[in-house]
Amino acid sequence: MTCITLYSIEARKMGERYNIHSQLEHLQSKYIGTGHADTTKYEWLTNQHRDSCCSYMGHPDLLSYFAIVENESKARVKFNLMEKMLQPCGPPPEKPED
Repeated sequence: MTCITLYSIEARKMGERYNIHSQLEHLQSKYIGTGHADTTKYEWLTNQHRDSCCSYMGHPDLLSYFAIVENESKARVKFNLMEKMLQPCGPPPEKPED
């Protein structure tokens, strides 16, 4: 391979890398649940639990399944899921002082 070919391959890789990073930054600014470099484990888990609860409420068949398993009405199961979304992982951990 010539030096020009190697340079063009490396330049293309760098361009793709920049493009992927800019797309990721755009998604992270647009959607809260995608996180960012400073997202803590607690925030990430909270987003995952909230997304799961929303998905359960948005799929009526799954909601019916939960109602049957828990021997509760669908409205009660939906209410419990809504309450669970307030603090799905418990209270937030203490943040260290800077």
